[in-house]
Amino acid sequence: MRQSGLNHEWKAGRVAPRAPGWDVECGARGATRPTLKPSAAARRRFLAREGAPLLFADWEQLVMLHFEIDPRLLQRAIPFELDLFEGRAFVSLVTFTMRRMRLARGGCLARWLCAPLAEQRFLNVRTYVRHGEETGIHFITEWISNGLCVPFGPLTYGLPYRWGRLRFGTAEDGSVRGRVEPRFGRAAFDYQARPVAGVWSFGECEPGTLAAFLVERYTGFTRRGSRRRLFRIWHEPWRMAEAKAEWTDDSLLRQYLSWWGETRFVGANYSPGAFNIWMGRPRSG
Repeated sequence: MRQSGLNHEWKAGRVAPRAPGWDVECGARGATRPTLKPSAAARRRFLAREGAPLLFADWEQLVMLHFEIDPRLLQRAIPFELDLFEGRAFVSLVTFTMRRMRLARGGCLARWLCAPLAEQRFLNVRTYVRHGEETGIHFITEWISNGLCVPFGPLTYGLPYRWGRLRFGTAEDGSVRGRVEPRFGRAAFDYQARPVAGVWSFGECEPGTLAAFLVERYTGFTRRGSRRRLFRIWHEPWRMAEAKAEWTDDSLLRQYLSWWGETRFVGANYSPGAFNIWMGRPRSG
């Protein structure tokens, strides 16, 4: 059993009586000034730069497994500058089910047009990067269950989609299980995440912690060929719980990621999801 190294970095509920979305940090001569929490700052940036969402979607039953890796080794494989936490580099595996993806405008007709692409399961492999004035995530590779979407991801957002067989489920004891296989081939990633204390205890990430660094991200960076893109999202802060995680097969990752054997597991978490997520249009990066 591989247990989480992110202990005590989740808090139950919001901090009161501060105004929603705000933290307080020290300023000059001991004064204080309000600073936006990551989600609130991302919302402000989204409205300023995107104006309005292009798409809405729900992301449900999200499992994140986090791994540390030598930043010098990882940087050679990543086309953006790594964003480090206290000099350390990380890669995360994220599984979830996307439902009800739809255009933000267009009503019933738009929903009908999006219906064939509206639901699918994901495994994405991501790392943490910075580009210009923004920090975010870079998608190294992704497996998705809906083959219709495979050509659209690279062409629109530059997302590195691969077609796979993805099966996720929840057991009676609350554990979340999944298995991901390529559509053609025999490799697999088979995992299980369980609550640390027998039941899930959800809360927001403590600001400044490794958990917050890994979870609260609102810009995606991609590259296809020589073309870089970015896209922005927004949602309410994640409600996360620490998880115990184990896996019996990681041959899928070893097959596609030459450096995978050099990673070290550091922790895991689970969220029931985020809903009505704002998704912006792809932009040149």
